[in-house]
Amino acid sequence: MPRPVICRRVAGCARAEYFKPAGIPLSGLEEILLGHDELEAIRLADLEGLYQAEAAEKMGISRQTFGNIVESARRKVADVLVNGRALRIQGGFYQMIDRKFTCSYCKHEWAVALGTGRPSGCPQCQSADIHRAQAGRGCGRGVRRGGFRRGARP
Repeated sequence: MPRPVICRRVAGCARAEYFKPAGIPLSGLEEILLGHDELEAIRLADLEGLYQAEAAEKMGISRQTFGNIVESARRKVADVLVNGRALRIQGGFYQMIDRKFTCSYCKHEWAVALGTGRPSGCPQCQSADIHRAQAGRGCGRGVRRGGFRRGARP
């Protein structure tokens, strides 16, 4: 029996769901699926330039698992670029990391989901004197699982 898949921590979503070659209708292209966890691995390794051990720690997985994820993601991106396929970002096994804020006035701490914008003030005392809490305090409680449909995983 295979081991259960551990949720990977993801710090954000892509701004676009599809990428495709210009001038070709999407209906005429073969589609490659890239999971949100694979996109996060590419972001950490290639965009942020982190070593695999450090990136794996940020995602909450082992270094070997991170290596496997980033290798798979790079192969898919290379296939899309070289063979002119469409890339769809969807699915994967991940949980979104919440952003934590602290009020300078009342010291209240709270979490805000990614993509919701910066809060205008403290929910407890309404003070506008707020700032981001220290990084690395863990994941948020809400788990978003964007699993692949059966048979759809490449």
